[in-house]
Amino acid sequence: MNTGSDESGKVAVVDDEAENERALGSRAPEFVRSRRALHVSWQVGVFVVGLAVVVAGVIMLPLPGPGWLVIFGGMAIWATEFVWAQLVLRWTKRKVTEATQRALDPRVRRRNIILTTIGLVVVAVLVTVYVWKFGFEMPWNIAE
Repeated sequence: MNTGSDESGKVAVVDDEAENERALGSRAPEFVRSRRALHVSWQVGVFVVGLAVVVAGVIMLPLPGPGWLVIFGGMAIWATEFVWAQLVLRWTKRKVTEATQRALDPRVRRRNIILTTIGLVVVAVLVTVYVWKFGFEMPWNIAE
């Protein structure tokens, strides 16, 4: 398992990242990173705990519960130790920020409000026509 954090005191860094972001690499305490066997067992423990949380999140996707939130929580657990998970989380944060900025754009908000209003008017007209023609009878109870 090469995570870019096997050597003590060395941290993998991506050149094009902003200065204000944390450096990539292991967040394990120094005494853990300085002992290879302890560090590998630490990484295995972090991986197992993160995997359990991610699996719980995947199970929650079709069931009641905050599935995506739990999956991202598991990714955050993995990101404390693995560079690949840190990069995935940075990419996800960047995409969520971009989507938020696009959603807050006044033109986009205006367009979304107009489309929602049109959709609600169409649904209201369809419900009105149905109630006018059949009354408050459920579709499967209508005898023709």
